[in-house]
Amino acid sequence: MVIGMATVKVTITLEQEQLEQIRALVAEGAARSVSSFVQRAVATGLDDAAVWAQMLHDALEETGGPLTPEEIAWADDILGVKPPKQNRSGAA
Repeated sequence: MVIGMATVKVTITLEQEQLEQIRALVAEGAARSVSSFVQRAVATGLDDAAVWAQMLHDALEETGGPLTPEEIAWADDILGVKPPKQNRSGAA
């Protein structure tokens, strides 16, 4: 974490076993605190998501550009993804 970066306290839900494992790591000195462990896990997840997004972008650029709405609908159907519900204003 960058020194001076603002932090916000939030409530999250974990499985009991996960929390016990994190607390064991803290007790062993492998993590400073539960919060620091979770912050590092979130940072790792965000980095991973960015890498996968870049890989997908690069692959699409090499194979004809972004997916068309028809291709997205086909993939969603194959994967069983339901379209997002529309709110009253019609926005997703």
